Amino acid sequence: MSTARRDTSNAQEAAAAANEAAERSSPPGQGWPERHTGPVVRRRDQVQAGTTDQRLLDSRGPSEWVHGDPWRVMRIQSEFVEGFGALAELGPAVSVFGSARTPVDSVEYAAGIAIGRALAEAGFAVITGGGPGAMEAANKGAGEAGGVSVGLGIELPFEQGLNPYVDIGVNFRYFFVRKTMFVKYARGFVVLPGGFGTLDELFEAITLVQTKKVTRFPIVLFGTAYWSGLVDWVRGTLIAGGKASAADLELFHLTDDVDEAVALVTKETEG
Repeated sequence: MSTARRDTSNAQEAAAAANEAAERSSPPGQGWPERHTGPVVRRRDQVQAGTTDQRLLDSRGPSEWVHGDPWRVMRIQSEFVEGFGALAELGPAVSVFGSARTPVDSVEYAAGIAIGRALAEAGFAVITGGGPGAMEAANKGAGEAGGVSVGLGIELPFEQGLNPYVDIGVNFRYFFVRKTMFVKYARGFVVLPGGFGTLDELFEAITLVQTKKVTRFPIVLFGTAYWSGLVDWVRGTLIAGGKASAADLELFHLTDDVDEAVALVTKETEG
């Protein structure tokens, strides 16, 4: 370090030490140190060195706070704000769920395109998880019909990214924020064959309807061969064992017909 830079550094440190000493000094006629930080008064051993601006601008400070819960709360809040801001003016929409592993040349992918197209032609925006497979198919169908295609992505260890048919895309860090957006801005769900993520979204929607957290919210399971086993288990195990009521079977519909799926969503949202 040059002599000039060393002298400057020493002078700055001396000035900081002098300021700190002055900050901790007692006001005239008072036998204890006192410091005002905004609306807060600190006295005696609660007086903190430096100022709020100084701590904000000091790049040498610790960075552990980035991983603390208070900062996470702010990040969660920002995700809600971004999601609400992006989707508040979307208009009538339906969320379509299904597996990211659905092959492009499969019957299920073709059904996803047909459902996305039919929903767009019925005046609905189509919301998906924004990924590949069944989600991509629904977004593609909506786009081909001139509708609005929305993708709500999620940060995952295996990066997927938004499919190319998404018109409005929002990426989330937290699953629970993303799932709130699926429900808040949709008039109903169409659920294509899928895995654990699809089941998670399906049962959360059923629970919200069952507990009346949302009302007039149709849920359509598309693909009777795929979903019949689950429905039989609900009937033969949950309901038979007293863990659910027979009326709960009316919380969702099962169909193989694209027009019927869209009609069920349209009927219940308009009715």
